[in-house]
Amino acid sequence: MNKLPEPSKDKPVKKGERIAKVIARAGVCSRRDAERLIGEGKVSVNGKQVTTPAFFVAETDKILVNRKPLPQKSETRLWCYHKPRGLLTSHHDPQGRKTVFDALPAALPRLVSVGRLDLNSEGLLLLTNDGELSRRLELPATGWSRRYRVRAHGTIEQPDLDKLAKGIEVDGVKYGSIEAKIDRVQGHNVWMTVSLREGKNREIRKVLEHLGLKVNRLIRISYGPFQLAQLKPGDVKEVSQRILRDQLGLPQADAKKNPPRKTKRGSNAHRRRKV
Repeated sequence: MNKLPEPSKDKPVKKGERIAKVIARAGVCSRRDAERLIGEGKVSVNGKQVTTPAFFVAETDKILVNRKPLPQKSETRLWCYHKPRGLLTSHHDPQGRKTVFDALPAALPRLVSVGRLDLNSEGLLLLTNDGELSRRLELPATGWSRRYRVRAHGTIEQPDLDKLAKGIEVDGVKYGSIEAKIDRVQGHNVWMTVSLREGKNREIRKVLEHLGLKVNRLIRISYGPFQLAQLKPGDVKEVSQRILRDQLGLPQADAKKNPPRKTKRGSNAHRRRKV
């Protein structure tokens, strides 16, 4: 397969959209995974291999991912999922551990997550069929707060937690403002509510460990305007299209009138197309 040349700085930028963004919006995968697939030589445009995610495409271009055409763009949809402990937020695990996507009901389309919850974390995980929306909602620029109920072993005073509002640096990593309030002390553990807007990798665990606490339970209870509410572990509920329009500003064409549907967890896991 011939390779498409990389864009030249001396040539005008092709009109259209970046190919990784188009692939993500089609629901094939996240934009990050699309860039990985491009790097692995698994994406072509009009019969020629793409070598850079900076390549622009138009609506008339024929895009193949793993030699398969992009699915037709469906309406943007969003689900709230109560992730149980012990599941990876990943489509692929080299160690063969069970993932969130293995556990979802078979009736759901191929989905990507908005951010991640680590293996031993639980609670609200947003899922969408629109990879570009996933990327958009992950960015701190949304200004959305992510709120958690946290149980940690050890002792700490509220004034020490209040200092986190100014941000903190741990092992060379700078973390932004964190709001943490003690709810109650239970034996050798302390329960607290923690809110942040960045959500870097294992941020709460690392920051509290720096303060002498060992997190032994972490439950996300909200992500922006979306709440865990009464969802039971393993249950998933679709967000209504009206709420999507109100909260995300989606155009009418992307938000048809569909009532929210709650799907309970089931043993019939959906075998999704790998990319």
